Amino acid sequence: MLGNESASSTPPLLRTVALIGNPNTGKSSLFNALCGMNARVGNYPGVTVEQKVGRLTGSQLTVDVIDLPGTYSLAARSADEAVAVNVLTGTFPNQAKPELAVVILDAANIERNLYLFSQVYELGLPVLVVFNMWDRVESEGIKVDAGLLSKRLGVPVVCTSANKRKGIELVREAIERLLLSPPDQIHPSQFARAQFPAAFHTEAEELAAWLASQGKSSFRFQVDRLLIDTDGEYQRSLCQSGLHEINDRIAASRNRLAEAGCKVPMFETKTRYAWIRRTIEGAVTRRESKSVSWSDKVDKWLTHRWVGMFVFVLIMFLVFQSITFFAALPMQGIETLQGWIGAQVEGVLPPGALRSLFVDGVVAGVGGVLMFLPQIAILFFFIAVLEDCGYMARAAFVMDKLMSSVGLSGKSFLPLMSSFACAVPGIMATRTIENRKDRMVTLLIAPLMSCSARMPVYILMVSAFVPATTYAAGWVSLQGLVLLGMQSIGAIVAIPVAWILKKFFFPGETATFLMELHSYKWPSPYVIYQRVWERVLAFVTRAGTLIFCTTVLVWAAGYFPGDHDQVDAATSSLEKQQSELASLESQKAKATESQETSKLEQLDGELERTRQAIAEETDRVNALRSSLIENSFLGLTGRFIEPAVKPLGWDWKIGVAVIASFPAREVIISTLGTIYSLGSAEDHESEGLQAQMKDAQWPDGRPVFSLATAMSIMIFFALCAQCSATLMTIRRETNSWRWPVFSFVYMTTLAYIGAWIAFKVFS
Repeated sequence: MLGNESASSTPPLLRTVALIGNPNTGKSSLFNALCGMNARVGNYPGVTVEQKVGRLTGSQLTVDVIDLPGTYSLAARSADEAVAVNVLTGTFPNQAKPELAVVILDAANIERNLYLFSQVYELGLPVLVVFNMWDRVESEGIKVDAGLLSKRLGVPVVCTSANKRKGIELVREAIERLLLSPPDQIHPSQFARAQFPAAFHTEAEELAAWLASQGKSSFRFQVDRLLIDTDGEYQRSLCQSGLHEINDRIAASRNRLAEAGCKVPMFETKTRYAWIRRTIEGAVTRRESKSVSWSDKVDKWLTHRWVGMFVFVLIMFLVFQSITFFAALPMQGIETLQGWIGAQVEGVLPPGALRSLFVDGVVAGVGGVLMFLPQIAILFFFIAVLEDCGYMARAAFVMDKLMSSVGLSGKSFLPLMSSFACAVPGIMATRTIENRKDRMVTLLIAPLMSCSARMPVYILMVSAFVPATTYAAGWVSLQGLVLLGMQSIGAIVAIPVAWILKKFFFPGETATFLMELHSYKWPSPYVIYQRVWERVLAFVTRAGTLIFCTTVLVWAAGYFPGDHDQVDAATSSLEKQQSELASLESQKAKATESQETSKLEQLDGELERTRQAIAEETDRVNALRSSLIENSFLGLTGRFIEPAVKPLGWDWKIGVAVIASFPAREVIISTLGTIYSLGSAEDHESEGLQAQMKDAQWPDGRPVFSLATAMSIMIFFALCAQCSATLMTIRRETNSWRWPVFSFVYMTTLAYIGAWIAFKVFS
């Protein structure tokens, strides 16, 4: 019997099995039930598709279980969609060919699901069919003769309810049995392909012979796809390999097929569904009843053009309010813990490079990673609940018409909405979009949504430089309108950007929106836990390590070069004075209890002198730190780029603050606090920082900051890609540096142009 195995076990005999099925058939639930927490998650090289491999072990063999991407067919029109075909045929680099394909079908929708099975069947692999969601068959009054279907299909059939963990042992036993005793080779006459017109088989044989003459070996299934799939991935890959004649050769074959009455690709669908109907005849029967199910009654409202939209907006509002509400406390806890750990390090290490590295680099870097976890965990909890209960498909259906206006589908809406909280989980949420072009466009415009990290920048600039004017008897404020505009501008700009990306970078017709609306069901706690855990773990192990490294690099750029002896000595002196102040305050508390009037007067004098000394020493430390930053690599970079940022109304200090905020946008506040000699603890509500910014001047005496400068900075931050976490997440999700670089370049260009226009308009 096969069971879960720890990663450290030594397999007696390693075999490979692939799971494949339509989206929303419970394939991932079955994978999780089979493999549990023992799964390796990554990306297939060269594509954006996620690779998930689990392991089962038994007394005679060990099995690697590959969870292939959900798909409705094996007609691949992109490198991402070709992953399933390439893995199943053993043509994917560094990936063992599976010895068994486990096809998961929704038992309540067998007719549609058998379309994918008919294609997998023709690959020549041993196949195990799993009728999942068997509980729905029983509850909806559908009768399925699994034994008869097994006989007609010529493959073993197992019935399961993976979300309730029923039938899992039967699947394990069937996998082991088929691997140890492979079934006889399937006869080609059993394939649905055998029913294709004779003209098609003639053209396929001639094309296969021509490919062989060109030195291109191919499977019969690949030849079929060449003829059937317009703009197919295999045809594109042959062109890229130098076989440019393939386009003309295929076009000629399709013309001959059309003349013979075999129109591509419609004939395939008609033939396969005719084969499916013959196969299930008498084996699948549905209750003849005109009663409307409760699920249909609910869908009458949830998929309504207007009511459905209202309900969707309400649910999204509640989701994101919940993210903000529930994430606030753990995020504060992480921030407090980060501060406490930093204080402990400061208490152990003397002032110097090592202490700064740990406090400002390591602790800040780890804290910067952990700070995202509450939002990510809560967001994916809601996504998992909405997906597993069946509502997510309805939401995508409702939003499809709106999103199709810019060439996207309804599935793009939730990741974009998620990005208003944080682009990192929003980008990760694009994995729910099967179509690669839609996923890439959504992923690339998600950072334009105005995330919560931009808000401190907006509040600081609006509070300091936007007049506190009110309208409508005080009900509407100018500052509030500006904040609303800043929150909205990214989404507005994203509309033409999405259109341009679809038009020039990911051309082609908008993918057909195909999604089955399953009946509603109670979400499985285990499935929800698994999905949330996987996403959190993926963030920590992928994007988290890159965020941490970036934070340390920016710290180094702001620390070196420079002689820190003076600031270290001043910091030591300041800490001693702060310790003396704490001691004096303790003595005063005791003197107050014992009512020692003369001693209280003496302590008050000493406290006043100590506080004054601390204030002077703090100013000295901040001035020294400001000077060091000005002469660091970061400061030198700021001086270097000053001519480039001056047209935006910025001086070198603003430029340095913008560069330093690359790990996270909100870092600009603390950086400005340090540069203006106030310390890095300043926040967006600091009156001292606002006052210093208002007093800042150019060498000729003109004020650096004004309404025009503030608008320029806000527009820049609204549109720029000034977030290493976002860029690193794009890197991990696309498995390439090309797309984060592209995002940084196009968004920074947009931000610069927008900031320049804002400065000119408001000057």
